[in-house]
Amino acid sequence: MSVLVVGLTHRKAPVELLERLAFDTLALPKALHQLTSGEHVREGAILSTCNRVEVYVLVTGYHAGLAELRRFLSEFHHVPSDEFGELLESRYEEDAVGHLFSVAAGIESMVVGEPQILAQVREAFRIAGDEGAAGPVLSALFRNAIRVGRRARAETAIGKTVKTFAGAGADLARAALGSLDGATVLVVGAGKMSDIAARRLVREGATVLVANRTPARARALAERIGGKDLPMTSLAEGLAAADLVLSSTGAPEPVITRDMVADAVAARGSRPLVLLDLAVPRDVDPEVSSLDGVVLRDLDDLREGLKPGPEQLFEGERVREIVADEIPKFTRWQRAHHLAPLLEALQTRGEDARVRELRRAAARLEGLTQRQREAVEMLTRSIVAKLLHDPVTALKRAAGTTEGEGLARALRDLFDLLDGTR
Repeated sequence: MSVLVVGLTHRKAPVELLERLAFDTLALPKALHQLTSGEHVREGAILSTCNRVEVYVLVTGYHAGLAELRRFLSEFHHVPSDEFGELLESRYEEDAVGHLFSVAAGIESMVVGEPQILAQVREAFRIAGDEGAAGPVLSALFRNAIRVGRRARAETAIGKTVKTFAGAGADLARAALGSLDGATVLVVGAGKMSDIAARRLVREGATVLVANRTPARARALAERIGGKDLPMTSLAEGLAAADLVLSSTGAPEPVITRDMVADAVAARGSRPLVLLDLAVPRDVDPEVSSLDGVVLRDLDDLREGLKPGPEQLFEGERVREIVADEIPKFTRWQRAHHLAPLLEALQTRGEDARVRELRRAAARLEGLTQRQREAVEMLTRSIVAKLLHDPVTALKRAAGTTEGEGLARALRDLFDLLDGTR
């Protein structure tokens, strides 16, 4: 069994495709059950963010696993595989392990070093665990990835020099509006991304309105930044009042439609309206861009402004050294874990032989007292343990090496063990 990851990321796939293959949080339980019911998949987890849609699995083999995951993505989302097949990225075994470690550490993100990804990896693991999809191998992999992500941020400055979506968005807005000082900004959504963006906009002198499906969350964010909360039922009024709209809700369908923006534009006169859509799936109907006086930008437009600078590139290399240090530790654990059935089978064989020989000698042991019987029991257990100690220790020490594979084969052949790991 080996780890395989298959998916699409911001590096190759456009937002339009990412949103078609994105997994809504509410759909993840169904998706995970469908995923792990496949013939070649033994464990599974799904990481779906605005930058990536990735499926992590433990599979019986690479080619069979890859074909099964392509079919899963196509069937679950009703998207023909030939529409995304060429953009699909896959990694196997150590490459898959290193990829998740790099993702958790923030060096695979569109915003290098961004902090949200670690929480997203943790949430993907939690949901997979709750649904019984993540077994011992993926559980260990995700726990290690979270630890590597923390280590990277503790030992490097990867998270301290972060270019943000909010900063890149502010640059785009400034180019369209001239200045954000005194501008009215409508922030739709009250999550982490919205929080970061709202704080940045307030620092630049903007007045911020916050709308969210949960009024209490909108009110809490507005109070933190000194803004004003707005009911989602008043979104039309907010669009009419705003110079800039920044939306990041995670809703499965657009929350800002063409008709809503058209009505707002009609009520605004000649004032331009800039909309920044940071969500996947997209929050703003793409048809909005056809309206006069409206500038719509999404994640595809932000890529250029988010390219890492020299300091981020330097810290990224330091993080890669940490990832390279951590990969062998996990692969050694995985190979040792793979040997567990063999070691259990060997110990069972020894115990069976011990019990069988005691039964044969039962007639000769009838005259023993209870205390003497216990002594014989302890003695025979000790003999078996000592006989097995050296081969077990040697196998554990060599786990994950060519020597270890040879020792495992020798033990299977010598003791005629059927442990299911062949």
